[in-house]
Amino acid sequence: MDVKDLFKDIKKYEGKSVTLEGWVRNNRNQSNFGFIDFNDGTYFQSLQLVYEKDNKQFDEISKVRVGSAIKVTGKIVKSEGSGQSHEMKIDSFELMGDSADDYPIQPKRHTREFLRDMAYLRPRTNLFNAVFRVRSVAAHAIHEYFQSNNYVYFHSPILTAADCEGSNQMFKATTFDLNEVPKDKDGKIDYSKDLFGHEVYITGSGQLHGETFALAYKKIYTFGPTMRTEKSNTKTHANEFWMIEPEIAFCDLNGIMDIEEDMLKYIIKYVMDKCPLEIDFFDKFVEKGLKDKLNKVLTSKFERITHHEAIDLLKKAKVKWEFEPDYKEDIAKEHEKYITEYFNGPVFITDWPKDIKAWYMRLNDDNETVAAVDLEVPGSGELIGGSQREERLEVLEELMQKHGVDKSKVDWYVNTRRFGGCYHAGFGLGFERLIMYLTGIENIRDVIPFPRTPNNCDY
Repeated sequence: MDVKDLFKDIKKYEGKSVTLEGWVRNNRNQSNFGFIDFNDGTYFQSLQLVYEKDNKQFDEISKVRVGSAIKVTGKIVKSEGSGQSHEMKIDSFELMGDSADDYPIQPKRHTREFLRDMAYLRPRTNLFNAVFRVRSVAAHAIHEYFQSNNYVYFHSPILTAADCEGSNQMFKATTFDLNEVPKDKDGKIDYSKDLFGHEVYITGSGQLHGETFALAYKKIYTFGPTMRTEKSNTKTHANEFWMIEPEIAFCDLNGIMDIEEDMLKYIIKYVMDKCPLEIDFFDKFVEKGLKDKLNKVLTSKFERITHHEAIDLLKKAKVKWEFEPDYKEDIAKEHEKYITEYFNGPVFITDWPKDIKAWYMRLNDDNETVAAVDLEVPGSGELIGGSQREERLEVLEELMQKHGVDKSKVDWYVNTRRFGGCYHAGFGLGFERLIMYLTGIENIRDVIPFPRTPNNCDY
């Protein structure tokens, strides 16, 4: 059986014999008895196993090393010690997989930097066992939310010719031997000889393709990996990450904000309900006050202000800014922090200057701003970015020209404005940013199983 099933109603198994398979977290042996911290990965809490001198396998059990895989059978009894209500008294023991003396995950505190170099073993620690369980549960919550609200799960392509986020941020895909790249008569790479006959990228976003399906299904969402070439070594950037990108037809900017707020609250509540032990652990050892922060989001009505109003607020603040707020510019981390603290909760900032936003966002009537929105949350800053998409063909074509977008590469996308187009909107949520927010973990490298960052693709 699984340890999780055992802990669901452990009193039911009192005095009964059960068989478990899992790994040794610690083995504390003494002359007449010993204790094993046992975990099978199905439950955050470990089970204490007790073995005594009268057990014919006492010597064998006492020598089992940390990290070993074992199979044990024994009775569940009330614990005489503190720290656990019940334990198992071992009757029989079998070593399924020995662990070498140099097993690096010993029962002591390890730095997160050290554990990043042990990415294939770090899920066996309490911290990362909790992180990746929350990641799993949060992923399920995302599917639950959208599926229960009539969305179609859309699998956007990984290989694409569409330039959504800027080709300078996208990995190039080719079958060429890079030592013998074919050139044309002008000395340029001859992509006609490549597998697809033209330049192809690894996707940086599934949005453009998602929009086409939203105009057939009304509501769709993507949830999958994306890649960017940005050479950034910050705590919040990675070159491979997962994105949630819903697209909704007949939805405007206010409608997309309603969905963002509803979805975020749903995921937070779902994770807090399903992972109470993990959230308690994070609250105690990672970010004190985490539970209060998350509960604050659940009980808050998210504020809505324009970018212009946000800059007004920042300029009036009696604060010496490192980066002076500007009506034509983005806002800095220090500004995000001030705004969420000022409103004491999450804040939507809308209607951003058109020159700092993407080409597909709907131009507002002032001809200076676009119908874009960023959600700022306390303790994290920007968590979600979205917009109403430009549905007017002539305006979209003008915006593409101003942003230097090659229309021939996305003519299929432009055609959706000709063939029954309608107003629609969507947003993007970086999954790892969400996990960081849910756990209090500060570095994106610690919420991805095998992080891909500059100079780091070792596994």
